[in-house]
Formats: sequence, structure tokens, C-alpha cells
Amino acid sequence: MSVDGCNTVLVLGGIRSGKSEFAESLVADAVVVRYVATAAGGDPDDAEWAARLEAHRNRRPETWTTEETGDDPRRLADVLANAQPHETLLVDDLGGWITVLLDPVHQPADDTATITELAEAVRACPARLVLVSPEVGLSLVPTTPLGRAFADALGSANRAVADACAAVALVVAGQPCWLKRPGAPATGPAGAPAVPFPGDPAPAGSDRHRAGIPAQAGPAEPDARVTPGAGASVPEPALPDVLTPAVPPAAPSADGTAWAAPTMALPMVATGLVIQNGMELPLPDEYAGPQAVERLATRDVPGAGLGILERVVGFAAATQGTPTPQPWGPVRVLLLHGDHEGGASAGSTADESARRAAQARGGVGVLARLAAENGATLQVVDAPTAGPIEIGPALAAEAVESALRHGWRLAEEAADAGVHLLVLAACGAGTEAAAAAVLAATAGAEPPAVLGRVVRDGTVDDTAWMSRCATVRDALHRTRHASRDAKTVLTELGGGDIAVATGILLGATARRLPVLLDGPVGVAAGMVSRDLAGQARHWCLLPDHGGHPAVRLAADVLGLTPLLDLRLDLGEGANALAALPLLRSVLALAAALPARGGDADPAGTPDADDDEAPEFAEPEPAGPGPTTTGSDDEERTYAPDRHAG
Repeated sequence: MSVDGCNTVLVLGGIRSGKSEFAESLVADAVVVRYVATAAGGDPDDAEWAARLEAHRNRRPETWTTEETGDDPRRLADVLANAQPHETLLVDDLGGWITVLLDPVHQPADDTATITELAEAVRACPARLVLVSPEVGLSLVPTTPLGRAFADALGSANRAVADACAAVALVVAGQPCWLKRPGAPATGPAGAPAVPFPGDPAPAGSDRHRAGIPAQAGPAEPDARVTPGAGASVPEPALPDVLTPAVPPAAPSADGTAWAAPTMALPMVATGLVIQNGMELPLPDEYAGPQAVERLATRDVPGAGLGILERVVGFAAATQGTPTPQPWGPVRVLLLHGDHEGGASAGSTADESARRAAQARGGVGVLARLAAENGATLQVVDAPTAGPIEIGPALAAEAVESALRHGWRLAEEAADAGVHLLVLAACGAGTEAAAAAVLAATAGAEPPAVLGRVVRDGTVDDTAWMSRCATVRDALHRTRHASRDAKTVLTELGGGDIAVATGILLGATARRLPVLLDGPVGVAAGMVSRDLAGQARHWCLLPDHGGHPAVRLAADVLGLTPLLDLRLDLGEGANALAALPLLRSVLALAAALPARGGDADPAGTPDADDDEAPEFAEPEPAGPGPTTTGSDDEERTYAPDRHAG
């Protein structure tokens, strides 16, 4: 179910009406949901109440996190006030919150003031927010003082919160009835996504799936894709917004406001993919690359020519399918924001990675500035948080399947939008250690050899480095008897960000879309993708290793020779963006150079054959490599590749 033009939704309903299931379906698309539980623990001897709570817990996906506020009713307003614009919160429910508020332990208190404070927090909440509350105003007036106090307080809370929300739904017998809709199209505060309202015609140029609330008529199962053998369905997350950073003016504006990044809507790409080992995906043109390099030898170039940068020309020619490649046009940066818990994040914090992601969303910081300088769009992708790998799996198997498909859809959406080149970036806490664990498992590397030094505020933190080494060592020991196939490695060691990155590489390969890598997450995804589709590495280019030992090792295994040795350490993705202008210049020069020798035009113009060179080939929806069955809406399976390297 979708709600257009609103960021906050209140779901009302009676007992067993289906209100909680409906509210959960509204946020089923989100990769990560913070579930705010308001009820107190209850009587441990009340088996029926405990069964109700357990049923609620069992419905929540493993990627959701839970926050309890039952010990203090005033905490709920603080949780909403401190939420971030990119977050999704589900509060269930206000009836439990009122029960705690009226508890004698929290009295005497000004209940009216507390309810008003909650309503103001809902109105100002920057996150995407769905609240659940029981509707008790349709029954008889309770005969007991405590019952009347509860009904009165909950009725007042429902009125105040409904007034603060942009949309209100009443669920009766499992059927939602919308009581309130926004008066005019609007967007959520501080860049939070707005969501379409059901029943309204979609405005021109809009996309009903941009906010990710599934379009369905009631509390039915959320839109899901089921992988055979997975045993459970995992909701497909909506694609994040695409930001277009702009180069700031030379002088700041008079009011001191920062430059803004406009957002464009994204379509939902329903692929119904089955991602499996040995997929047969397309390879770059094996003839165009060598022909492009041979052509350079006939150009009128002073000196020895382009040197190692000839590889850029060969790579572009092979991926574009022409011996006269053109400079890459539209570029998209995919910034993966996924944290890792436990010792993997020693020396780094989730707050710092969240700040980096918020900077990118706001159009500030190193990555956004470099993207603006290159005219690239920027997409911040939230990946599920990985658990401590030294204790247990990083992610559930179902979540890995969902993350792989989500990454594939991101690449497909970029290809459909006319993007010529992807740049893979990452900013999560603990990504280096997770990537090192993946490399150790797939390439047999020793953890200390692939873990770079930990630098905090300009100071080397050897204690954090040793903690990361111990974490990777313990994780490898824990999984010593586990399979080393791609999905098991992602489940046990890799986590959400590396799984999404792997899906991006696979989807880009299927759509013949080249990818720039330059950091641990990207190369770890490249290592994992070898088992799923050996062709993926041939669509990747490594501009610079950044001095990172993990990148150097993986590059050697994957056959990706770094083009430069600048040793930039600006964050994963930023190094590639810094080198991109040079790579584009090389392609422009190679395409425009005149022929050398007696046949050269005295004016120095390219020869006739060059004038007839094809323009940059748009990424194709399907190449000769993949095989499909059925229509686009049906499940698509790629046959195993028996010849991929």
C-alpha cells in the first residue's frame, strides 16, 4: 500500500484487526527498519500475552532492529526526535505506551503534556515513520475508573498523533480504510522520502515505488521474490534516491546556505532473479580491445604514447564493443553504507559512517564534491548491519539473497537510466575487516597481510588493528568447516554491503556496464563474484590501489592491474573519482588523434575511418551471453557457465 506526499502514517484498528500486519507491510520494502516496542514486559506467568509478543517478534525480518521504550514512556519522543532522515521507524503500539504512562510507577505526571510532547516529536520527526495504535473509541464507556482513564488518554493520544501525521488509516477486519490523506503533494522533511497515496493517479514523472511502500490493497503479504530452496520470502527493498551533486560556486552565498543536491525518482525494476553459481553472463568484446591498442600505434603521437594508460583504451573498447571508444558519458556513484558489529569495527564507529552517508546525501564531503566535479549522480544505498563474525554469521541466508538481488536491481536501474559507468564506493564501519575475512577465505590470505593500519584522527591505532586481526582469525576458525562457496562466504563473513556490491557487479555484467573499483568492499565483491559469474571481473577497472594491502592482493588474484600508484586515501570510491578525469581525457585523446605517416591529414584531423566510428554503445538490456525464459515479469534464471574463467 502506498501513500503519496506524506512521511508519517498512523494505523488504527481494533483487537485482531490486522493493524500491525498492515503497518509492517507499509515498511516491508526498507532494507533496515527500527522497530520501537512500547509495551512493558508484562506478567511472566501470562502465557497468552507472551504468545502475542512472540508472534510479533517472529513476523519481523532478521534485518530489523528492535528498541524497547517500555521502561520510560518519555523515551519514545526522544527516539523520534533523534531519528535520522534515512531511517525507517515502526512504532507498535501507542496502547502499550499509554499503559506504561498510566502505570503508578510513572505517576504523578502530566499525561496531557506528555501526549503533546509525543505529537510534536511525530510532527518534527525527520525519518520515515509508521505508528500503530488501537482504536477504543467505538466501544462502550468502560465501567471502571482505570478503564475510563485508559480510554480517555488513548483517545487523546490518537487525536493528537493523527493531527501530526500526514496520513491515517483505520484497519477493520483486515481491510484498510484511509481516513486522512495529504491535502497537496509534499515531501518529507530533511530529505526523507515521501510515499504515494493509494487510489490517487500517479503524477506525471512520478514513481509510486520511490518511497518503497508496496502497492497493494490491504495487509496482504508484501511484494517479495522467493528464491527456490530459500524457504522464506524476503521483501525486495525499494531503490534509494539518486542524487545529482552540483559544483558549488566559487564564493559562498550571502545567506551561507550549502549547495543542494536535487533528487530524481527511481522506477522499481522487478527482475525476479535467481542468482546462482556458474551463471553465464556476457564477456567484453575480445577483438575490440586489442584492435584499439593496435590503432594507437598508428596515431600521430609525440614520444612513446600513452604508456600504461593504453589499458584504459583497451578496456573501454572491449566494454563498448568498438576499436574507437568514446569517453564515458553519464557516471553513477553507488555509495554502500553498511556497518559491521563486533571486533571488525575496532577503531571506527557507526556514528562516523552514518555521518559520511549523511554528508553524501546532503551533497557535501569529499565523495559528493568529486562526484559533482565529474558530473556524476550519487546514490546512497543502505545495507543491513552485519553481526559480529567472530561469534556467528554476519547475515542470514535470506538477507544475503535479498541483498544480492537488490544490488542487481541497482545496476539494472542505472543501465535503464542511460548510465555509461558505475563507481563503487563504501563507507561502513568495519568494512576493511569484513573484506579481509572474505579475502582470507577465498584466496587463502593471512589476516595481518591484508589488513591495513587503522588511522584515527591522524594517529595510528595499533590496538584496533590487532583487534581486527584477532576478529578475522576467530571468524576463520569458526567457519573452518563451512563451505567456501559464494553465498556461504557472504552469509558467514561478508555481510550486507559486500553482498549488495556483489549483486551490483553481477547486474552490471549482465547489462554490459563497466565498473570502477578502488577499495576493499569492491574487490571483496569481485572475489565472491568469481563463483557466481566468472565474467564479472572482466567488466571491472582498478584505477588505483590506494596503498591498501587487501586491494593489492585481490587485484593480483582477479587480474586487475592498478593503472596508477597515487596512494590516495580519500575513502572507497573517492580515489576512483579523483582519477576519472584523467581516464576520460585519455579516451578523448585516443579517439581524436590523427593518423601518422604519409596518409595523415596536414590539418591534423582524424582519418575517414575514425569519423565513421560508432558513438558510445548504450548498455544493452540483454546480451548474447544470458539466456532468459518466459516474459520479463517471470522468474529469470541464468544457465551455468562451463567456460568462464
